[in-house]
Amino acid sequence: MNYLRGAFKPACNISITFTDGKNRKQVPVKKDNGQMVMNPLFHSQETIAGKVCIEPYQGKKVEHNGVKVELLGQIEMYFDRGNFYDFTSLVRELDVPGEIYENKAYPFEFPTVEMPYETYNGVNVRLRYVLKVTVTRGYAGSIVEYQDFVVRNYSPLPPINNSIKVRSKLSQFPGSLSLFILNPFALKPLLASDMLNSFGPLLDVQMEVGIEDCLHIEFEYNKSKYHLKDVILGKVYFLLVRIKIKNMDLEIRRRESTGAGANTHVETETLAKFELMDGAPVRGESIPVRLFLTPYDLTPTHKNINNKFSVKYYLNLVLVDEEDRRYFKQQEITLYRLKDESS
Repeated sequence: MNYLRGAFKPACNISITFTDGKNRKQVPVKKDNGQMVMNPLFHSQETIAGKVCIEPYQGKKVEHNGVKVELLGQIEMYFDRGNFYDFTSLVRELDVPGEIYENKAYPFEFPTVEMPYETYNGVNVRLRYVLKVTVTRGYAGSIVEYQDFVVRNYSPLPPINNSIKVRSKLSQFPGSLSLFILNPFALKPLLASDMLNSFGPLLDVQMEVGIEDCLHIEFEYNKSKYHLKDVILGKVYFLLVRIKIKNMDLEIRRRESTGAGANTHVETETLAKFELMDGAPVRGESIPVRLFLTPYDLTPTHKNINNKFSVKYYLNLVLVDEEDRRYFKQQEITLYRLKDESS
């Protein structure tokens, strides 16, 4: 039995190290099994260099048809696990066919590599960068080793960053518990149908009779684009209050969409929930908004990455009345990574 075990054991051990690995920043990444591992951090246009070490096990020689190292940028859809879409692929041949009897080291270098997208681990998709070393063999089967690394890219300050200011009217139809939208910016009750498509376009519904305005608010955020360590500042101003509001929260939601056309799949996560108000507001009352983004696990906004997926962020203002009816208004924001951020 020991002989059989040894027959299926790889003939060598492969290790991959980076030239500046000891001094380079390491960031935590969650593996498929839930464990956290530390991977080196790189940025686009950096040179990725290192060394591949092949160590034959004692008493064994490694016959091979060549040794190569590849730098790959890959997108994997979780509903199609195992199939990777390569958007970056670079190859370096390290050795010609032959035999390895003792430990051997192969230096490699990929100068000024363009890595346009950030590493991303989402609900249904992941984007990763990896070094792949292959010792090509015939009947014995090739020996492969992987080394992941993380890529994060910086963005300059946006030249235009306007504030967001919206007025919303809420009206109730007599004899009905449903609340209707009076304009495209109106608040909307969180019903079952909304949960299925809560990010769909708001309809402009004009009601003529039996309508009485019950809530009119104005909310304002200081800008529409935020860096990952930014602070969201704003206010919610109550112009008209004719229903009994119990509390008001501000949520940060991430919308991840994968696929295209009829195969598009959308997943929404609530990453943060911040209580703005507890108790009934009165007309003329102004509620301040001050939400720090640092504590939350956020990424930059991703728009149509390699025609595979997108990631958007929304501020979701939620009001709850005394009958536990929920009304909300969502506003898309853009997140980006500044160069001076520690992450």
